[in-house]
Amino acid sequence: MPNDGFKESSLPRWLPVLAVLIAAGYLGAEAWLLGGRLGFPLDDSWIHLQFARSLAAGHGLAYNPGEIVTGSTAPLWTALLALLFPLPGNVVLWIKLAGIVAFVALAAATWWLGRELDLPRGLAGLAAILVVGTYWLVWAALSGMEVVLFTALSLAAMALHVRERRDPKRAPLSLAAFAVAILLRPEGMLLLLLAVVDRSLRLRRDGDGLRLVRPDLRSLALGLLAAALAVLPTLAFYWAHGGSPLPTTFGAKAGDVRRLAPDLQYVYLVVGILFRPQPWMTLLAGAGGLALLARLGGARDRGLLPVLWAAALPVAYSMLAPQGKHLLVGNFGRYYFPLFPPVVLLGCLGLEEVVERFAGGWRMGRWRIPVRSLAFALLLLPTFATLVGGGVFYANNVANVQDGDVKMAAWLERHVPPDAVIAVQDIGAMKFFLPNRVLDLAGIVTPEIQRYIREAITPEDRFGQAGMLRFLHDRRPDYLVAFPAWYPALVRDAGLREVYRLHVPDNITLAGDDLVVYATPWTRFPLRPDMEASPR
Repeated sequence: MPNDGFKESSLPRWLPVLAVLIAAGYLGAEAWLLGGRLGFPLDDSWIHLQFARSLAAGHGLAYNPGEIVTGSTAPLWTALLALLFPLPGNVVLWIKLAGIVAFVALAAATWWLGRELDLPRGLAGLAAILVVGTYWLVWAALSGMEVVLFTALSLAAMALHVRERRDPKRAPLSLAAFAVAILLRPEGMLLLLLAVVDRSLRLRRDGDGLRLVRPDLRSLALGLLAAALAVLPTLAFYWAHGGSPLPTTFGAKAGDVRRLAPDLQYVYLVVGILFRPQPWMTLLAGAGGLALLARLGGARDRGLLPVLWAAALPVAYSMLAPQGKHLLVGNFGRYYFPLFPPVVLLGCLGLEEVVERFAGGWRMGRWRIPVRSLAFALLLLPTFATLVGGGVFYANNVANVQDGDVKMAAWLERHVPPDAVIAVQDIGAMKFFLPNRVLDLAGIVTPEIQRYIREAITPEDRFGQAGMLRFLHDRRPDYLVAFPAWYPALVRDAGLREVYRLHVPDNITLAGDDLVVYATPWTRFPLRPDMEASPR
């Protein structure tokens, strides 16, 4: 039966409580396993904090003082984090609490979209439980990253989109919401494009079959105008300061289209990322897509946006991803975490007819077997079985960053003069905890290195280390901090002198087990007196 009533769609009271309890459990595990320390599972999180601190101090999107750079992939998230810096206490804790709020919003948005897709309350509730039980999304909520807020906003925009598609007389607000999501993740551009396509291609079923309905061009134009007003000022700022509407991170990690056809091996890798915490839903998502397709033109037509999004993002990234081992998926596949809720909802759509068939259970003599409840338990089992292990994994990630990048920053603060320029591989914690000017080997906040790297890339030198070496010769930093296992040719051929080596125990997060400080041949600032470590 179509879902039109607000009361029928009202959020279950238990859902926000469940979301808070799960996120609080991860936060408690982090504090307990790390002796009360709080940190982040990625060095990238500290990059956001450095941009946010600069913004809060009135210096704009600067990483090094006085150098505006378009390195933030999430300028809206950066702005929101900047609001937390004036608050009393540890800003890391405030950021984690903000992530928990976004996680609750994600649970609510999953429920809302499920109901807008005409899922029964039971299946919409199942989808929401599966989403809040997905360990990667809990990990993301406490990571200091923008992933969960982007996912919640994109789901809310999809729910608005479905409503507006059903009733074209509604104000076209969804396209503006999709545009705001772009300010949280650049992938939002693709989602906005897919929403325009899904809004334009409407069908009607009559006696002769399906026919295309002319879209309401006025409404579509108003929606696109609202989207432009929401996003163009930021994109124009990025263009003015970086020469592209996209952040420098895009050039550092992807760059131009690298192939004209999707890489099926890459798509298979993405399916694997989704499969581990959501095996049943990943397998059933195709059935949900077919269910949406079968509804087109009828009373239950809700469009195809969830399936278009779930299919198009891996295909688009597969055409940008570099060849070989180091594929463009983000740390632990985080670029695809926003696909978990759509995949779960599609899986629940694929289950709808089966669930209705067994609504009354089975009767065996005097016994009634609650088939639907048993099926729901079976569907929840793999997700919640991985939830506990995911909490331990999250705490280990935080410990690795604390024992690696954060600890190295503390050593550098004690031993390296503040006027020394440091070239670094991981720029987040190094800069957040240090006054020194940094050069970024990855090119996120030092985008000029990207040209050196691109010109030097060969099949034998996939990272363009020869280009990095030329860049170092041109810019002459005083020290280099890198994982030698990641850049062996660079640290071998640059004439460097190792002055300190930090071993990261039980490393599963960082680019190597050993993080090393090298003095360059151009060092102007020796280590502080009586503090120089013995070369290794």
